[in-house]
Amino acid sequence: MSGWRAREVRSFRNAWAGLTEALRTERHMRFHSVAALVVVALALWLNVDRRDWLWLLLAIAAVWSAELVNTAIERTVDRISTDVHPLAKTAKDSAAAAVLVMAIFAAAVGAIVLGPPLWRVLF
Repeated sequence: MSGWRAREVRSFRNAWAGLTEALRTERHMRFHSVAALVVVALALWLNVDRRDWLWLLLAIAAVWSAELVNTAIERTVDRISTDVHPLAKTAKDSAAAAVLVMAIFAAAVGAIVLGPPLWRVLF
């Protein structure tokens, strides 16, 4: 395998390791994963169209990405110091807020995309 290809494979493996580590150790990442599975199952059951799938997948990816960045920031701050510091708190709170913003966005997308067809099926 050439040098650039080996680096690409190694980068992919490192990224995959980061994802699996987050799933293994982060309770919120597992929650978001279960929520994503529920959304995908509902979308399949409701037979949503391609455009709606794009919105749902974007929302899932946004939440997962925000959660992964939040985890990275929390781990980095914890690695730098175990002392309680107002700037460390601000960094962690801001990263958590990014996840909250994305989760609210995802919930809104879910309600807009899945709400009407779910309502028709149930009522």
